Amino acid sequence: MQISDILSPAAVRTMSQTTSKKRLFQEIAEQARAVYGVDAAQTLDALQERESLGPTGVGHGVALPHARLHGLDHVVGLFLRLEKPLDFDAVDRQPVDLIFALLAPKNSGVDHLKALALVSRTLRDQDLRAKLRANEDPVALHAMLAAAPGIKAA
Repeated sequence: MQISDILSPAAVRTMSQTTSKKRLFQEIAEQARAVYGVDAAQTLDALQERESLGPTGVGHGVALPHARLHGLDHVVGLFLRLEKPLDFDAVDRQPVDLIFALLAPKNSGVDHLKALALVSRTLRDQDLRAKLRANEDPVALHAMLAAAPGIKAA
């Protein structure tokens, strides 16, 4: 599995400002509707429900919100780079500016976990995070993410 398998170039954006986690999830839901054709209200509800179980801020300014939805046949991703970091209740208490949201089919098992592992490992790379933060162009951001090593199927 590669990042390019789950992340459409149209699903990458830079946002100048967002005021709250709820507003960010609304943006992600609208972007998911526009790019992948999923129901925005269902996406928003699923993201908020998952976040209520525990924050998805994983540290180093990175958040990996994720949810399972009806209407998808494979895992899809959305990447947002925030110009102004947002408090995300991350494990290291640092604000978040790199968000990689994953949406998976309701009954996906291993693929959802593989995608989470891939994205988590990719964004653990300090050099990649620095490059993502230094660039605002969605095309360049997608290219950097897509160039990351994938994971082999088990």
